[in-house]
Amino acid sequence: MSTESERLLIRNLLAGDEQELHSFYHDNRAKLYNFVYGRIPQKHIAEELTQDIFIHFLESARDFRFQSSIKTFLFAIARNKVIDYIRKKKVKQIFFSHMPAFVVDSLVTVVLDEDLDRTALQEKLEQVFSQLPHDYELVLRLKYIEDKSVRQIASQLVRTFKSTESLLFRARKAFIGVYHELS
Repeated sequence: MSTESERLLIRNLLAGDEQELHSFYHDNRAKLYNFVYGRIPQKHIAEELTQDIFIHFLESARDFRFQSSIKTFLFAIARNKVIDYIRKKKVKQIFFSHMPAFVVDSLVTVVLDEDLDRTALQEKLEQVFSQLPHDYELVLRLKYIEDKSVRQIASQLVRTFKSTESLLFRARKAFIGVYHELS
């Protein structure tokens, strides 16, 4: 595709030409899907990311400066979407496998924004734990690192089940607060 035909394509897409959009989508969807599926072999995720790539492309088309081909631009977006997905998935699987979902959800965005590597994140989590009161640190470690039930923790700490649940709730809340303070 020549630069002039690419300029016309972008102009038509920005003008809302649905036929041009349909044609562009039809011409590129299979290649993009295969690219994504080759790196993330889960059909529903590859399909969803492929859709996200087209949306991102359309949102970015206004800023396209023709320093590369449209195809190169489109696949750069695809590569970045795949990397972001894998990074987010790894963060959830590796770092937070022993933490509750609400902690994961609140931290993943912060972690991805800061682009911390594994060692730095582990150091940061240890720093957060070191700033928590001892009983909060202990109950969080027992629950999410040693994978003990609330009943087991209550028995080990010689507390009632209800007071252990309450302690765990306050510890989670404090953990999130300290983490955000350190961010």
